[in-house]
Amino acid sequence: MTDYRPEDPSTGDFIMVKALENGVNLIGMTRGRDTRLLHTEKLDAGEVIIAQFTENTSAMKIRGRAEIHTRHGIVHSGSTD
Repeated sequence: MTDYRPEDPSTGDFIMVKALENGVNLIGMTRGRDTRLLHTEKLDAGEVIIAQFTENTSAMKIRGRAEIHTRHGIVHSGSTD
């Protein structure tokens, strides 16, 4: 992947999230003086979303069991029971 350059949001990092259960929430958060919710998505088991960090999106919160792929590796969220 290319390095992120704030002046060009098309080069932001991407993540891929695969829901491992129904009802996984992906919440994009803004950057700036006040952190606010920017966008939310709800995924059901097996659904995949590819998301990009941009000049407006600085963080993503993932609630539920999911597999998250980044250029740094794979992370699992939620319970591992």
